[in-house]
Amino acid sequence: MQVQQEYIGDQQNSAGYIQERVAGDFEDAVSQYLPALYSRAHRFVGNPHDAEDAVQDALLSAYKHLDQFKGTAKMTTWLTTIVINCALTQLRRKPRQLHVSLDERSDEEHDFSVLDRLADTRSNPENECIGSEMHGRIMHFMTELSPALRKVFQLRVLDGLSTSEAAEVLGVSGGTVKAQVSQARSKLKRMVRGV
Repeated sequence: MQVQQEYIGDQQNSAGYIQERVAGDFEDAVSQYLPALYSRAHRFVGNPHDAEDAVQDALLSAYKHLDQFKGTAKMTTWLTTIVINCALTQLRRKPRQLHVSLDERSDEEHDFSVLDRLADTRSNPENECIGSEMHGRIMHFMTELSPALRKVFQLRVLDGLSTSEAAEVLGVSGGTVKAQVSQARSKLKRMVRGV
């Protein structure tokens, strides 16, 4: 009987020692890895306040259930799992983001929809017409350039070749291409202005 009581006493002492050790591991893990736990929660929820709430909920839950820590994994792994679960719970609690139709009227006073307020990035017909006219005039004046200037202008400006590519096609140096393009532009500007 005395042996049995000693055995029970030893088990209680070892259980107390294990609980103290687990509590110490918990404190160490929290003090060392709190920023990492916060960072992990923030990655899930995307909001600093919600991340703080998730970490706080996780640490409270972990502390309450410290007796369930089996020790099969590291304390930080266990805590990280709890933080992730709490962060996911935070996401589930949040209302879904509202989606607004582009046609929905947002301003009752002015009766505008979201679509009405979006910028139109297309060029207007007037600018397209002017550009088309200008392009036609430039193409007409290009015929008045010398064959060498016309060819270099065509390759470099209209076809979009680089200076070195145009030089290779024409069999001249890059400096010659640059000089001829500059000369062609100057002549075309004078022609367009009517000078």
